[in-house]
Amino acid sequence: MKILSWIPQELDTSPGQRFRIEQWDPYLRREGIEIVYSPFADERLGTVLKHRGRLGAKAWGVGRSLARRLREAWRVARFDLVYVFREGALLGPALAERIVSWSGVPYVFDFDDAVWFRYVSPANSYLSYLRFPGKTATLCRDARYVMAGNRYLRDYAACFNSRVSIVPTTIDTEKYRLLPERVPSHPVIGWTGSYSSEQYLEIVRPVLERLRRRIDFRMVVVGGGAFQVEGVEVEHRPWCSATETADLADFDIGLMPLLDAEWERGKCGLKALQYMALGIPVVVSPVGVNAEIVVDGSNGYHARNVDQWEHALERLLLDSSLRRRLGKEGRVTVETGYSAAVVAPRVASVFREAVA
Repeated sequence: MKILSWIPQELDTSPGQRFRIEQWDPYLRREGIEIVYSPFADERLGTVLKHRGRLGAKAWGVGRSLARRLREAWRVARFDLVYVFREGALLGPALAERIVSWSGVPYVFDFDDAVWFRYVSPANSYLSYLRFPGKTATLCRDARYVMAGNRYLRDYAACFNSRVSIVPTTIDTEKYRLLPERVPSHPVIGWTGSYSSEQYLEIVRPVLERLRRRIDFRMVVVGGGAFQVEGVEVEHRPWCSATETADLADFDIGLMPLLDAEWERGKCGLKALQYMALGIPVVVSPVGVNAEIVVDGSNGYHARNVDQWEHALERLLLDSSLRRRLGKEGRVTVETGYSAAVVAPRVASVFREAVA
């Protein structure tokens, strides 16, 4: 089987596609499924989109990418299937996907965010008005099969298509290995994400300030850049694929705070899964799938308000044996239900069913 994969960004640059189709690729190839990748944003456009301004370069790059995607849509007959991740094209209506439907070549739509809501990027707020979030319904309706990252997304897709399966975001457990035990004198509270999601750390800022008055710890933030806490040493590290696991390996506790709102309910728990795969105990806002991945008190902690955040973090900061126990249970959770090796065969079955 030969599949054309429409993804938003270049390989190894965007977390969503990296922890889904890119991670499943080696397992799918073993089952005779070849994937040809076609990112919407090439390296040059991807770099421009990360920065404010440069409107002319962004407009030229987006227009060029849209034209290329439309040309590809008229030439899909040489593929057995088209895989569309998230919006397919970063901007515009579902024109290319409509052309694929008319061609008779089936496509599978895969999404791991509530992309039917309009999300405003801090770097490209004006581009949000060109995203056409309403096209998500069209993509679900016209797809031969839909893969949704969690139950909340599945329920939305099921309004338009009866062939929907929950396929969670996964971790490569060969790359993410259980960390050796350690008892540091100054535990590290850590968070990984992006410039746009760093805002969620504001939820725990007052908690960290209070805890630091009585407990000695420091903080590492990977992928952000602006977050600071009074009285707390905060180290910022740029995200890099090559050092991803090494940067996380310095964490003794992993955070995933979220607001309880529609966009956040569509998230697939990637941060929590990354921490857990390394044996790092987690504290999460039990929003959406987080409440399923993390079993409160068993493989991590839920925190619904500042008091619960403070209580959970204080217990973990003061008790290294508790950190080890929860971390090991988290690793088991990932190995049994969220590893690429376990989930990829289900993806292969979806692809085969879509072309049958």
